[in-house]
Amino acid sequence: MWLGGYALLLTAAVMLHGFLVNEIAERLVWDSLLKTELEHHLQRRADDPRYRWSDTDDLQLYASTDARPLPPEVVSLPEGIHDELMLGDREVLVLVRTVQGVKYTLVLDITELESQEDTLTLIVFALAITLVVVMGALVAWGLRRSLRPLTGLAADIGTLSPDRTGQRITVPEKATTELVVIAGALNDYLRRHEAFVERERIFIDTTSHELRTPVAIIAGASELALEQPDLPAPARQQVQRIHRTARDVERLIALLLTLAKDPARLSRSSDVVMLHELLPDIIDDHRHLLAGKDLQVVVDDLQPCSVSAPLHIVQAAIGNLLRNAIENSDRGQIHVRLDADATVTLQDPGHGMTPEDISRLYAQMARGGGREGGGIGLDLLARLCEHLGWTLSIQSAPGRGTISRLRLSR
Repeated sequence: MWLGGYALLLTAAVMLHGFLVNEIAERLVWDSLLKTELEHHLQRRADDPRYRWSDTDDLQLYASTDARPLPPEVVSLPEGIHDELMLGDREVLVLVRTVQGVKYTLVLDITELESQEDTLTLIVFALAITLVVVMGALVAWGLRRSLRPLTGLAADIGTLSPDRTGQRITVPEKATTELVVIAGALNDYLRRHEAFVERERIFIDTTSHELRTPVAIIAGASELALEQPDLPAPARQQVQRIHRTARDVERLIALLLTLAKDPARLSRSSDVVMLHELLPDIIDDHRHLLAGKDLQVVVDDLQPCSVSAPLHIVQAAIGNLLRNAIENSDRGQIHVRLDADATVTLQDPGHGMTPEDISRLYAQMARGGGREGGGIGLDLLARLCEHLGWTLSIQSAPGRGTISRLRLSR
């Protein structure tokens, strides 16, 4: 576009320059021609008193001493040369000059010359436009041809898949040096990226195995201990706490592993979760948190709906919201509702939050900042929602509780 604009401006400047030069040169030529013609007439008249001027079809001479009247269009013209005057339907050039008290008016008909000049101007203009169009087409063709290797390189980059290894960018044997340098740098980055991903994968697999095994042992041992009928009540409470904590850690590990997986691969290994059947179980799992509080969990409405997602992730996400609602409420009722679009709504009677608190909370969620309390934390929940395409919104006002909405569908 810049090149096209430059070509248009350059063409316009050249044509304007040519027009101005032509006008100046034309005026000088006409001035010299008419003055020479008039001086030639006066010289011949001085040499031969009997000499008389003879008008032609294109050139007429008027003198103030003649009885022939001047055309009305040139009567009031001052001395000098006058261009582009119209006498009827004819365009004329007029020279007015006073010699020895006699005013001479020389009129030259330039209609045909001006017509030819206009035609030539149109031809030049058409040629200039044609030149600009042809040049633009050649430039566009040349740019497309020169950018074709880069376009092909971009297409090859677009076919790279993050879950495949050993991918490299190849360039033709006759590729330019620049293209070879770019492809080489990109291939070097792919090699380093594969090494980094492999290290991360090994770390995740190792960590997952090393953490899940002892946590599973703790959960299993605590479950067996709870089955002992002679277990004292204080010890039973502590073992129940150990058992619940082990399950929370299992869910946390599963969530972190979920965040480490590609969403497309995750969707292929997801479960079909019936939310209206799962919600009562999640509520029952968290009723122990109500102990010592004048607080109830009330189910308002559970519309039948299902989502495709890992079961443990759905349990952890909804359970986290319910845990936060219980921990931040002292008395009253926590209302739970499930809409047909897979939106879980929890309304608690807690102390609520100011708009500034909500802004800080969203900023903390966006930064992935620290968390307080149990569960997986709102920061990880926010990352999980972004990873799976879910939507989390929080509405609150001081003294009026908090409404949390989690939509588990895209």
